[in-house]
Amino acid sequence: MQAAVADSRSHHDQSAVETHERIEATWRERALNAEAELTRAQKEIFTQRQRIGELMGRLRDLDQTVPGESVQALVSENTSLKHRVQQLTREHRLLQERLGGSRSNLRFADKRIADLEAQLLETAAAASDTTGQP
Repeated sequence: MQAAVADSRSHHDQSAVETHERIEATWRERALNAEAELTRAQKEIFTQRQRIGELMGRLRDLDQTVPGESVQALVSENTSLKHRVQQLTREHRLLQERLGGSRSNLRFADKRIADLEAQLLETAAAASDTTGQP
C-alpha cells in the first residue's frame, strides 16, 4: 500500500515537473522572441537616427552654400522625412501591439491545450480503470 502511495506521488511529482518544464520552455521561447524583436527595433531606430543626422548635416551644409529657393526645397524634403519617421513610429507601435496580442493569444492557446491534455489523461485513466487494463 505504501509503495503504491509512493509511486502515485512520484508519478504526480514527475507530471508536475514535466508541466512546469513545458511552461517554462514556452516562456523562454517568448522571451527570446521578444529580445530578438527588441534588438531589431533598436537597430531600426538607430538606423533612422543616423539617416536623420546625415540629412540634417546635409541641410546645414546646403543652407550655407545654396540660394533661398533650394533651401525651401530642402526644408520641404526635411518635413516629408519627418512625416516618414512619424509614420514608421506609428507602424512600429502597431506592430508592437499586434505582437502583444499574438503573445496573449499564444498564452491562451497554451493554457487551453494544457487543459485539454489534462482532460484526455483523466479520460484515459478513467477508461483504463473501468476496463481493468493499465
